Amino acid sequence: MTAWAEGILEKIIHKISAESNRVGGKIPYWTKNGRYEEDYGTKDISWWTNGFWCGILWQMYHETGEEKYRRQAEAAEERLDRAFAEFTGLHHDAGFMWLHSAVADYRLTGSEKSRIRGLKAASVLAGRFNPAGGFLKAWNPSCVGEGEDCTGWTIVDSMMNIPLLYWASGETGDPRFSHIAKIHADTVLRCLVREDGSCGHIACLDPETGEFLGTQGGQGYGEGSSWSRGQAWILYGFALSYRYTGRQAYLDAAKRTAHYFAANAALTDFLPLCDFRQPGTPDVRDASAGVCAACGFLEIAEHVPEGERGLYREWGEKLLRAAENVCSWDLDRDSILQKCRVAYHGGRETDLIYGDYFLLEGVLRLLRRGFLIW
Repeated sequence: MTAWAEGILEKIIHKISAESNRVGGKIPYWTKNGRYEEDYGTKDISWWTNGFWCGILWQMYHETGEEKYRRQAEAAEERLDRAFAEFTGLHHDAGFMWLHSAVADYRLTGSEKSRIRGLKAASVLAGRFNPAGGFLKAWNPSCVGEGEDCTGWTIVDSMMNIPLLYWASGETGDPRFSHIAKIHADTVLRCLVREDGSCGHIACLDPETGEFLGTQGGQGYGEGSSWSRGQAWILYGFALSYRYTGRQAYLDAAKRTAHYFAANAALTDFLPLCDFRQPGTPDVRDASAGVCAACGFLEIAEHVPEGERGLYREWGEKLLRAAENVCSWDLDRDSILQKCRVAYHGGRETDLIYGDYFLLEGVLRLLRRGFLIW
């Protein structure tokens, strides 16, 4: 395992070094014509993935010590200040945006400006809490289809954002942030995690009374299906909630959803389907789900008895090895992980910046050389 992980890490480092020289001050999301042509810092400063390039840069800085990664990450972090100023574009993904930028910066450099940015982001996220239903509101009206009302919606993605709240409580000594995170996690567990370990994407609750009204398929195949990246978000998210709270119910949920993921991914040689309950044809895959889940398996491995640890690490490694088969190592083209999918319907097979982030994090975790960005 170590030799393989060292080998792929070396390739990742060479590729990201070449990319960073081309990207400059841009904030990338996906490629066009093999290059990161679009700057999402200009196109949409509040776009939910705008922290992941920073996350890649901080992991690279931590691993290599090269100052160019620090400078680029700090510059991108400063650009995100405009999202605070505009405000209305921010939603439940504040964790994705600022854990990877400001909080990572603060953890590695001690920057007080970055600490303040992280606390601002945590306050934005906490401000979305609906006390009647005990959930963090997902999205904004502009994010959903015409005629849809998302006021009472919460989604599985949120579980990867609430570590921002746990961090804020730890940083300030104020338990309010952590209370919100735990109440929200309890609601997600009750409304979206099924007995067999599968999960839904969107939970709909009455925003006035908190009554659970049902689920929607969201980015998966449909109602009652099992969107694989949502499965990855939830297994990793509950493992992280266990890290911060020690609540056994969260570790149990992480393991149950992880077992469901592993059983289904094994059927396709660990390169996951986009939805584990999609029709047999077309064969729609999402490699980003696999690398995200791999990180979750490796997180679970840190919290289980020694006799179980090897199994979760083995599953994590299998997912990362499968992902290597769909990686591009061409130094003249941007992005590494290919064969990703934003959603089952209406999307295209593509590369995605967070796919590369989770690939890098997963390999570093295997080598026990990364730092916890969550």
